[in-house]
Amino acid sequence: LSPVEVTALRLLVAGALVGVVARVAGNRVALPACEWARLVPIGITAALHFLAFIASLYFTTVAHALTLTYTAPLFIAALSFLVLGEPLPRRTVPAAAALVGVAVLAGFEPQLNRRMLLGDALALGAAVTFAAYSLLGRRERARLPLLPYAAGVYLVAGLVTAPFAGSLLRPGLPLHALGAVCAMALVPSALGHTLYNASIRRLHPSIPNLIATQEVTLGVLLAWILLGEPITWSAAAGAALTLLGVSVVLR
Repeated sequence: LSPVEVTALRLLVAGALVGVVARVAGNRVALPACEWARLVPIGITAALHFLAFIASLYFTTVAHALTLTYTAPLFIAALSFLVLGEPLPRRTVPAAAALVGVAVLAGFEPQLNRRMLLGDALALGAAVTFAAYSLLGRRERARLPLLPYAAGVYLVAGLVTAPFAGSLLRPGLPLHALGAVCAMALVPSALGHTLYNASIRRLHPSIPNLIATQEVTLGVLLAWILLGEPITWSAAAGAALTLLGVSVVLR
């Protein structure tokens, strides 16, 4: 599957799943045209984020993609200051320390071949678009309940991506690939990103983003527990630095 196909399928399935949950929960899911119009720029930004991140994995390493995408808290702080006029959070320095820890933990090493540079640029684009998506979503928090908002954004994002994906259900589509995309739609998108959208309604978006960097720490720990992969000294130091930075931010 191409990055565009993965993105479109993931978002459409996630939107349908969250929409069903919203309907069962008694939320109004048939939104008026004016509300859909407000969701379009957010959905386009979300589509660009998912597409950039997924595409980056085709060109660079997972370590590079995760490390650069998780610079989003710094872009959120900068955009909040430049666009919304919000003061820079006092947590910016410990947040930067936590992100350095993520880079150390993931084993990030800059490489200069063209393929990896393209992947790194896409991951950085994913960080910028995720920052914009977070700030746009926070602006809508008072207008729509969480579940209809999330379902609408995912569906808009999937619909604007689908025309570029070719035939999503073409003959010969590998079932294991389709199953993997559905799993991504269910757990990271329908569950994970919806919880993220819930958190930014209550907190400055940079804080949930920073907490999310612990996905890397958890991944290293699970690889040690489940796969027997050793934890290196650099990984341990990086984990300690990220946890210290996050703990200072949350004080």
